[in-house]
Amino acid sequence: MRCCNKPGFPKKILANSLEDKHLCNSCQKVLRRPLQAQCGHRFCSFCFNKIVSSGPQKCSACIKEDLFEDPTSILKQGGAFPDNAARREVEALAAVCPNEECTWTGTIKEFEASHEDNCDFMIIMCPSCKELMRANEQERHNERECPERTLNCRYCKEPFLLKNIKAHDEICPKYPMICEGCAKKKIPREKYVDHIKFCSKCKAPCRFHVVGCDASVENEKLHDHERQCSYEHLNLLLHFIMGIKVSLESLQMGGGGGAKVAELSRRCQELELKVGTFENIACVLNREMERSCSTMEAYNRQHRLDQDKIEILNNKVRQLERTVSLRDLSIVEMEGKMRDMSAATYDGIFVWKISDFTKKRQDAVAGRAPAMFSPAFYTSKYGYKMCLRIYLNGDGTGRGTHLSLFFVVMRGHSDALLKWPFNQKVTLMLLDQNSREHIIDAFRPDVSSSSFQRPVSDMNIASGCPLFCPLPKLDSKNSYIRDDTIFIKAIVDLTGL
Repeated sequence: MRCCNKPGFPKKILANSLEDKHLCNSCQKVLRRPLQAQCGHRFCSFCFNKIVSSGPQKCSACIKEDLFEDPTSILKQGGAFPDNAARREVEALAAVCPNEECTWTGTIKEFEASHEDNCDFMIIMCPSCKELMRANEQERHNERECPERTLNCRYCKEPFLLKNIKAHDEICPKYPMICEGCAKKKIPREKYVDHIKFCSKCKAPCRFHVVGCDASVENEKLHDHERQCSYEHLNLLLHFIMGIKVSLESLQMGGGGGAKVAELSRRCQELELKVGTFENIACVLNREMERSCSTMEAYNRQHRLDQDKIEILNNKVRQLERTVSLRDLSIVEMEGKMRDMSAATYDGIFVWKISDFTKKRQDAVAGRAPAMFSPAFYTSKYGYKMCLRIYLNGDGTGRGTHLSLFFVVMRGHSDALLKWPFNQKVTLMLLDQNSREHIIDAFRPDVSSSSFQRPVSDMNIASGCPLFCPLPKLDSKNSYIRDDTIFIKAIVDLTGL
């Protein structure tokens, strides 16, 4: 039994009036994959399995109709069989799409097979923001409207949520900054500190700011400032030292000042020792830093060499990919030629099997693929090369009302050995798959027509029957379409060849 994970079809799917026999006795919707219980009531496959999932249950329909009988009215696993007759009856019902504004029509079987889960107008939920929308709006919503959508930073390429865009801009290492000194733009944040350190136009505090110089000077003018203001800097430094001296004298004059000065001197000596120790440590660290810089520079050189090698390899890979793509195209072309060769016949009789008829007919109606060509066939191994051309929604005077079928003379390898114009009788047939009432049309070529002269291109203009078969005759109950397949037969009279 085929599993189905959906309850019945909604009632408004029916194009015609609803009959109670088509309803599920559980969900009260149109039956989907109906099962018939031992008591005779019908249920959707999904509904029946849901009812009996927790064990045997009494049939609610039997109770409601006062027909309850034990044990036939007990629903249990394995106690129902697929009602194929009811299924065929339901699936053949005319249907419309229940989604608002959708104009699709067909049968319930077609609805379930190709439209139910693919309707552009069905309502779906965005998994991120939970907003409801039509299926044909999902792509636009995901790309432009969803507040929870993920974007890639155009600077560092890292992903982030739309709502966090401002926070990301504050920390993005590649975010473009503007130097306030030189007004240079598009400086990555990660390089901004190094830029302002060496930028000649950036302002920095004077080195004598600790003794009172309040000037903020551009880097390129810092030495000029120190040279021009050396007198002022010396005065500031003198006042600073004199201030320290005055402080020491005040300590000496105060009560217990001598002890405080001695304590201060002792602490100064301790600080001098610590400063000397730190200077030694700084020298060691500087030497280590120099070695690290040398190592880093070597790594950088090797990295650049590796990058060059990678780029060369990438170019080779791209060349190989192009070569493989060309090979794939050649293989596809060869496979197509092999299929045509395997389908070819050499006795003037050709049977063309067209499967997936419903889909191809819909493509023809929509204008996506109005015409189809058959594989080539021949009157003999070195004879005329021919094919058929069919319009499943009609062509010319038969458009929209008839199936149009045409005969095409193609350019062959042995055309120079053949008699022209082509003058053999052609019979075209749509086969009744019960072998009763084939649709047949035959014609003898008009030798004055360019369609039957020796081809100067791959194929001549098609000639045949634009009104070959009325489309309603295909849609009615007959045996021209079986298993979504039709068969077209062509017979070329070989008399005189």
